Amino acid sequence: MLRGLPALALYALPLLAAPTAHSAPATTAARAATGVAGPTAVRAPLPLFEAIDRLQVAVEHREGYKRDLYKHWNKGLNNGDGCDTRKEVILAEAAVAPQVAAGCKLTGGSWHSAYDNVVVSDAAHLDVDHFVPLAEVYDSERAPWSAARREAYANDQNSPDTLIAVSAASNRSKADRDPAEWLPSDGSYHCTYAWVGTKLRWELAVDENERQALLGLAEDCPTTTVVYEPAA
Repeated sequence: MLRGLPALALYALPLLAAPTAHSAPATTAARAATGVAGPTAVRAPLPLFEAIDRLQVAVEHREGYKRDLYKHWNKGLNNGDGCDTRKEVILAEAAVAPQVAAGCKLTGGSWHSAYDNVVVSDAAHLDVDHFVPLAEVYDSERAPWSAARREAYANDQNSPDTLIAVSAASNRSKADRDPAEWLPSDGSYHCTYAWVGTKLRWELAVDENERQALLGLAEDCPTTTVVYEPAA
């Protein structure tokens, strides 16, 4: 049984048949394999309970929040495709690749929306969601971030667990609610909807209600592990 209201966020990656709440890019994993230490090193898989215990618990602070404090979407990876971060995420997550015209106009293609387990066949009906919403990030900053760090989070493509393309309807249902208040309608995604790794990556705190929700989910997901790479 879940204790409190369950929740979490991130992509799942099978690890000896166990779900993983957080995964790292292949280039990052390669750095870890060579023994590179310091803030760029990938953390070894942690049991979900242990990962939750690494989170700082603090009271949230919403006063002064404005969405435009977090500049999004920027020019993305600057790989010459003319697409901003949002469009690059949509392209990367396509199940069937769309056609890309001048100005990064997308036509065709299809996507699987993990939050509600639906297929989206029009990019205009997609939102790119921040697993940890921008307002929640502001609430959870342990010290006020610089404008550059906020922009880096808002456009983070160096972890697969910061941004996700989902149906607009599911994203707007979530809004800025945390795991104590909202879960994906697709129950099979609950164990992988775990934003513990993202909060550890960006050194974000949790409030007590959120922590209890995460612990409740961990009880139902005993084989889930968390891997994260600290943000630069």
